[in-house]
Amino acid sequence: MQQKLSTSLEENQKYFGRILRTDKNFDIISRTTMVADRKAVYYFVDGFLKESIVEKLLEFFYSVTPEDLPEDSEELSKDAMPYVEVELLEDCEQITTQILSGVMCLFIDGYSRCFAMDCRTYPMRSVEEPDKDKVLRGPRDGFVETIVSNTALIRKRIRSTDMKVEELTAGVRSNTRLVLVYMKELVYPEVLEQIRRGIDQFVIDGVLDSGIIEQLTEEDWVSPFPQFQTTERPDLAAMEVLDGRVVLLCDNSPVALLLPSVFQDFMNVTEDRYNRFEIASFERVIRYAAMIFSFLLSGTYLAVIGFHTMILPTNLILSFAESRQGVPFPSLLEVLFMELAFELIREAGIRMPGALSGTIGIVGGLIIGDAAVSANLVSPMAVVIVALSALSSFAIPNEECTSAFRLIKYGFILLGGLLGMYGIVLGLYLLLGHLARLTSFKIPYLMPFIGKDIAGYQDERDLLVRAPMRKMRYRPIYTRRPQRVRLREK
Repeated sequence: MQQKLSTSLEENQKYFGRILRTDKNFDIISRTTMVADRKAVYYFVDGFLKESIVEKLLEFFYSVTPEDLPEDSEELSKDAMPYVEVELLEDCEQITTQILSGVMCLFIDGYSRCFAMDCRTYPMRSVEEPDKDKVLRGPRDGFVETIVSNTALIRKRIRSTDMKVEELTAGVRSNTRLVLVYMKELVYPEVLEQIRRGIDQFVIDGVLDSGIIEQLTEEDWVSPFPQFQTTERPDLAAMEVLDGRVVLLCDNSPVALLLPSVFQDFMNVTEDRYNRFEIASFERVIRYAAMIFSFLLSGTYLAVIGFHTMILPTNLILSFAESRQGVPFPSLLEVLFMELAFELIREAGIRMPGALSGTIGIVGGLIIGDAAVSANLVSPMAVVIVALSALSSFAIPNEECTSAFRLIKYGFILLGGLLGMYGIVLGLYLLLGHLARLTSFKIPYLMPFIGKDIAGYQDERDLLVRAPMRKMRYRPIYTRRPQRVRLREK
């Protein structure tokens, strides 16, 4: 049962003094003042308020005379602060949440509703280019940890009344604000409803990052492949909103989720839209080739030198045999050793401070590779193969997708080293079967490479090779069918 405010200020003070524990929490401030001839008290969290606005608010209340003070709190709120957001609240639980969120709440004796005045300023870093999604051409601003700033960055790019910014709450103790950004005319209502149900289906103490929402709402949570695309770039988020997708923002997180998502989304970058179609298509081909090399190269190398040497030229076979002279370990073990060594170097480079991370990666790779070859622990060809595999993984734009391929690479190493090309073919069969089974909000994960027979689908021009911009007249399958056309000639 919801508890309502009392008209007695003394009772309200006792209640919120007990709930907020102002005597134990030094950052929750309680101050007593007078509004006309009535006693008043206001609560706020230290560090959230704009002092200049608070001063003006207090000046206003000091200037109110008993004759000007209305009997109704709504009338006072309308005549009060035209430059600040004021909301009248009477539910004690909602008021507590607002206070802990940084809103200043004023209680006046005789009024059964409090004045929730949003005078917040958020502790935040400045808007800067994200390290994760760097581009050569395009805007240099990125999302920050404050959800209000992130919605403003999207709103700055889409000045349309059709764009909706819907607020939700997650976490029974953290009361974290979530925001869904979408174009009402473009998005499927079923997708929106499914997203809302996914957020509401779990009760969790706190949501401190969008990654928690991602893990709880994925349809196939066992799969290593991400089903939600992530980005720190507001221009990409705005671009996808215009294509009928939903952007999910989480307070305290600079990473936005883009829903629904298919495999191609993880291989594309924002520059594909900004650059000419020739260079964009060439870069896409390079990225897809790198993706294949990242998980297939090491396993195929083991399959060829262990089971199918007859497919290689004689000189190449002799070169491989000569490079392995003196190596005491079988090829499978030396490749696994080098792969794990590169993983250690990569992890150490990420965790080290910025000034040392690059040095650790370069020096560690050179020293370990050269020392391992000199000590006859591994062959030079194994070092080359593993280095090419690691370099290819860095060319995949999305970090979550890269991690999935880094994991399945070890499966292909074992299959290729133990079963040869039969193992590689078996691994490809299992991988493609798994990807074909995945869906994201009822959309096949391998779209647009499959599913071209779906009624109303006309997005064939944005595949591995991107068509010229003037030929890309239709939005992707995320968009409602009557709204598929996005480019027309006047």
